Amino acid sequence: MIRALVPAAVAVALCFGAAIAGAEQIVQHSGSAEEQAACTPDVFRLCAAQIPSESRIVACLKQNKAKLSPACRKVFS
Repeated sequence: MIRALVPAAVAVALCFGAAIAGAEQIVQHSGSAEEQAACTPDVFRLCAAQIPSESRIVACLKQNKAKLSPACRKVFS
C-alpha cells in the first residue's frame, strides 16, 4: 500500500536525470492510482531527498506521519 506512493516520484526523478542510467527499466509498485495520487505531493514535500529509493521514501513518510496530508495519512492506516 505504501509502496504505491512512489511511481510518480520515480518518474519525475527520472525526467530530471536522477536515474538516467537504467531509465528504460520498468518499475512495478503495488497500490492503486488513488493511493499514489494521495501521497505523491507529500513525497515531494517531505521526502524528496529520498527519491528514487522506495524503501527510504516509505521510511521517511512513516517518520513524518504527523505532517502527512489527510489523504496520504489514510493510506498508512
